Amino acid sequence: MRITSLATTPETRLSALGVMLPAAAPSPIGSFRNVRLAGGMIYVSGQGPVQADGTLMRGKVGRDVTAEQAREHAELVAVNIMTALRDSLGSLDRVGGVVKLLGMVNAEPEFERHPFVIDGASNLLAKVFGESGIHARSAFGVGSLPNQITVEIEAIFEAADQR
Repeated sequence: MRITSLATTPETRLSALGVMLPAAAPSPIGSFRNVRLAGGMIYVSGQGPVQADGTLMRGKVGRDVTAEQAREHAELVAVNIMTALRDSLGSLDRVGGVVKLLGMVNAEPEFERHPFVIDGASNLLAKVFGESGIHARSAFGVGSLPNQITVEIEAIFEAADQR
């Protein structure tokens, strides 16, 4: 995938795309933090499809939710990941690139389109971070996720000053 854009930074690309990040990232639902910086790497804990008003996107993909709907949920997760990054770092411009995503889909056992679903997040991150947004990734189905959310994604980023 080749990404081209006239915008030159993640923040300007985000703005050019018309993507509005929520005022604050969703609060962790356990004993952890959303973002941890270590050795030039930025680790983002698993985020879910939580709308700005706190509404959770729930259901079993392949039964209650279509693959297309779940793909939109994965894009929402990418928005929440970026919100957590901005909360922690002050600006997405402090991110040098996306290293890896781990995408989990709360799916029926017969469901096979896990990569298609997680592409919702991958595609948005690639648009926002440009060429440095193209990342390694795993995508797979799970029997359940916290609060019966449809998708959970954790991410690893490189800090901008490490590039």
